[in-house]
Formats: sequence, C-alpha cells, structure tokens
Amino acid sequence: MKYLCLIYGDEKQWARMPAAEMDSCIAHFAEFTTDVKTSANYVGSNRLQETAAARTVRVRDGRVSITDGPFAETKEQLGGYYLIEAGGMDEALAIAARIPGARWGCVEVRPVAEFP
Repeated sequence: MKYLCLIYGDEKQWARMPAAEMDSCIAHFAEFTTDVKTSANYVGSNRLQETAAARTVRVRDGRVSITDGPFAETKEQLGGYYLIEAGGMDEALAIAARIPGARWGCVEVRPVAEFP
C-alpha cells in the first residue's frame, strides 16, 4: 500500500536558520533520501517552494478565482513529501519517524486511496 508522508514545518524558522544549521538539515534529508531510495519503500519525493510561490484555485458557480498562497494560515506549512510503499500503517509510521523534518515539525502519514 502507498502512503504519502507530508512534511510540515515553520517556513520562518528556515529563513532564520544559520547557514551551518541549514547545511546540517539538508545533509540529514539527503542521508534519509539515499537510505529510503535503496529500500523497497521509495516511490517518490520532492521539496516544495515556499508558500509565497503557491496559488489557490477555486471554481464556484462556473467562475474561477485564483488567490495568492495557501488558503489557511497556519504555524506550520507543507514543505515537501515522500511517497512510500509499506506493508501497513505501522511500517509507514516507522519510516516517517526517520524523516528529519519530524524532529522540528511534523510528518502527516496518509494512506493513498488507489482505485482500480
């Protein structure tokens, strides 16, 4: 079964982070990514640009509305994801716990609804 591991963190914290600490975080993500890619669990992953680069699209009564950024204001923003394959939720949670972003933000693990 596939699981989407959504990584949330505070964008403002990243912007204030000293270069050495940023390099260390990036190295931890690179290490995890290399490790999970060598397993049978890896399907895909990407880092997302900041929310300032996002747009939200809505269609109401046939009219399209486009606004800047995400709709909800939150303390933590979606910063990236890993799409993994796991034997069940327990295995998916164990993999998600190894994602470096779980150390300072959170990782939401959601099963993918696959249709035939």
